Amino acid sequence: MPIFTAMPEKFRPSEKDAGRGDDRLWAVVATMGRVVRIADIHASHTRAQADQLWREQQVKAYLGFLQRCEQPVPRYSIRALNRAQLPRGWRPLPALGFLDGRLF
Repeated sequence: MPIFTAMPEKFRPSEKDAGRGDDRLWAVVATMGRVVRIADIHASHTRAQADQLWREQQVKAYLGFLQRCEQPVPRYSIRALNRAQLPRGWRPLPALGFLDGRLF
């Protein structure tokens, strides 16, 4: 089985992210069928894109395993949201939680 890699910690924000004084956050959203959950949130779109890419790479690395176990494959996307839209008690989803059913 492939060994998962750690997500790089530092990414420079893009110009469109710099200087934002509003409440906007960027959410990496996990979707499996009709179930949609916020996997993680970021202050910059650039970091959200890096997180999405990293999560997609982890899913790709374990795709064969998921198919053999007849597990649904999570899809990730990015959405803008305000702090007030974040569900109460929200916690980040583990990137590889889908391997032991902890995605949702």
